[in-house]
Amino acid sequence: MRILSGIQPSGKLHLGNYFAMMKPMIEYQKEADLFCFIASLHSLTTMIDPKELEANIMETAASFLALGLNPNKSIFWVQSDVQEVSFLAWILSRQISTMKLQLSHSYKDKTAHGVSPSSALFFYPVLMTADILAFGADRVPVGKDQKQHMEICRLIANRFNQHYGEVFTIPKIEEILSSQGLIPGIDGYKMSKSRKNIIPIFDTEKNIKKSVMSIVTDSKGVQEVKDPENSPLYQIYCLFLDKEGQQELADKFRTPGTGYGHIKAELYQRILDYFQPFHKKRMELLQKPDEIRDILKHGASKASKEASPILENVRRKVGLVY
Repeated sequence: MRILSGIQPSGKLHLGNYFAMMKPMIEYQKEADLFCFIASLHSLTTMIDPKELEANIMETAASFLALGLNPNKSIFWVQSDVQEVSFLAWILSRQISTMKLQLSHSYKDKTAHGVSPSSALFFYPVLMTADILAFGADRVPVGKDQKQHMEICRLIANRFNQHYGEVFTIPKIEEILSSQGLIPGIDGYKMSKSRKNIIPIFDTEKNIKKSVMSIVTDSKGVQEVKDPENSPLYQIYCLFLDKEGQQELADKFRTPGTGYGHIKAELYQRILDYFQPFHKKRMELLQKPDEIRDILKHGASKASKEASPILENVRRKVGLVY
């Protein structure tokens, strides 16, 4: 079983990144062949500063490794270091119309929130499709906001197979955090760097506290009963709790005597305690940039070896081998 996912190095890593993608990927190492990459090409849709991108790639890699990703039990690489993917994306682009891509919810949402409506952003689902099909992924864990992109991937793969034969594995969509839905940010909408509503996992204590204390709440006072079900504060806190703990937190919301400020203070301390050991390991890794580069280079070599036979078969099918 091959499981694949990627993460963009487009800014500070946050709770949404960790619980929706990084933590599940690390756990998959125990049961599957894990393909995990840093989506450097995708990040070019929003990033223009090359020094910032370079730093973000290194910090994302160090963070993933510190959190428990084992490069000996997975294939871990930087997207742009495996040239087969971008080549495949161009070939696959013929299998989908611009009208279909115009229906992308993600494209509409990002442009509505200030992201430049570039051709690269428009082409994003096709490049994502190549990321997946180039490695024969069986399962691709995604959040609700990425399900449409996965449907596009399956559409492109099926169309190619119908025309040229059984070339691609049709990946299954595995929705992560299905019981919790999207992880809300401090404003109640999906936690996202582009919305600037994140709670960072590796930052100064001051910045983390500022983010937590900014989580939107209603105006109910300490002695009033509060509704946990529609509270971003409750939903975020629950990420750190088992079912019993979630029930206790819900009871606390419904029982007069506890204010939102008290709960935010508890959540802030919970975040610090949870990530403190990872933070230390991350700082140690960042002091060894050459070691990180070697890990990524080795991962790219392994990824390329996996993608090359698939791309060669595609080239042969479409007539590019002569």
